[in-house]
Amino acid sequence: MSQTSTSALPFTRYQILVVIILAVTQFTVVLDFMIMSPLGDILMKSMHLIPSEFGLAVSAYAFSAGFSGFLTAGFSDRFDRKKLLLFFYIGFVIGTVLCGIAHTYLFLVAARVFTGLFGGVIGSFSMAIVADLFALQQRGRVLGFVQMAFGASQVLGIPIGLYIATNWGWEMPFLMVAALGVVMAGIIGFYLKPINEHLRVKNEKSAFAHLWNTLARRDYQAGFAATALLSVGGFMMMPFGSAFAINNLQVTEQQLPLLFMVAGLSTLVIMPVIGRLSDRIDKYKLFVVASLWLMAMCIWYTNLSVVSLWVAIVLNVLLMAGVTSRMIPSSALTSAVPELKDRGAFMSINASLQQVAGGIAAALAGKIVVQQTNFSPLEHYDTVGYVVVAFSILGLLFMYRVDRLVKRGSSSTPYVSTTAR
Repeated sequence: MSQTSTSALPFTRYQILVVIILAVTQFTVVLDFMIMSPLGDILMKSMHLIPSEFGLAVSAYAFSAGFSGFLTAGFSDRFDRKKLLLFFYIGFVIGTVLCGIAHTYLFLVAARVFTGLFGGVIGSFSMAIVADLFALQQRGRVLGFVQMAFGASQVLGIPIGLYIATNWGWEMPFLMVAALGVVMAGIIGFYLKPINEHLRVKNEKSAFAHLWNTLARRDYQAGFAATALLSVGGFMMMPFGSAFAINNLQVTEQQLPLLFMVAGLSTLVIMPVIGRLSDRIDKYKLFVVASLWLMAMCIWYTNLSVVSLWVAIVLNVLLMAGVTSRMIPSSALTSAVPELKDRGAFMSINASLQQVAGGIAAALAGKIVVQQTNFSPLEHYDTVGYVVVAFSILGLLFMYRVDRLVKRGSSSTPYVSTTAR
């Protein structure tokens, strides 16, 4: 199966609508998770938490999301994807409300677990929908826009969330996300068409057998391993990003929203460009360049001491360029691995491994990073950067295996549902 396309396939009006729905839905889910990082310094000080406790609060979402993904993998190809998306999205909104009314550390951790059970698998359903409704030659552009949620959460959500948290308490950003989630649930219910073409593919296996069969396929295992390794590297630096900026780089709490906003704005520019490039040139080569850039920036950034605000902003933009530029080609390649009959299960397992790996990364970072007091500089953050580089190298090797599988045509030709027309 060739990855290179000399002319991009056009989108139908309904496909454009689907991209918008998935992008905004993903924005709320990403914001709910991402907001924990900039709120880190506020939470640790208001609840008197040490880094390992905050790391657990972050990883609680990821571990429960991973468990939920495995639990739903066997069933994900047996239902209309729209119904699954709507059911789990409503659960995610409820969990986010619980986070907003939490007043103790244990309540917050429990609320994060609940939110992760529902929110953690939404990304996998979105990926399955993208694979169902869009050809491989369109997916780079689609993922470029859908994954702009990552940047949009930093441009819009995080600065607004930080402002609200500073003035009305850290609980209010979660309630803000929940309010937007209620609106999106209504839009999904009314405007998204049923996505059930995969139900026509006869599958005699039980849910457990379907899960096991998907896990056991060697071609799929390469995609799972690559995703897990990339996730460990991607999540390790994030939980302590705001604490490092404030306590080590001497960025003030008032300047922090600007730091996140500019970095996020840069991804809104970068991701569509990378998406178009991913549909036109070799995806793996693009992934390699982005990974090498990310490794260099990780080492540079995590060894910084006090710098001016604008230096911190520029280096954050360069770091984010590496992070986001490898997301799109790697996701597009991985989406081409499973067959139609296994697509939902594959995406659920993949999302589970992504979340579990991210949870392990956050917990591991919490064990590596040391802070003598809530106002002291973080120690050993540079070690986190070196660990990220090690996992990125392993990710390059496993993604090479995925690239070989896709080019060899080991997966079936992507099916584009007639409901997209």
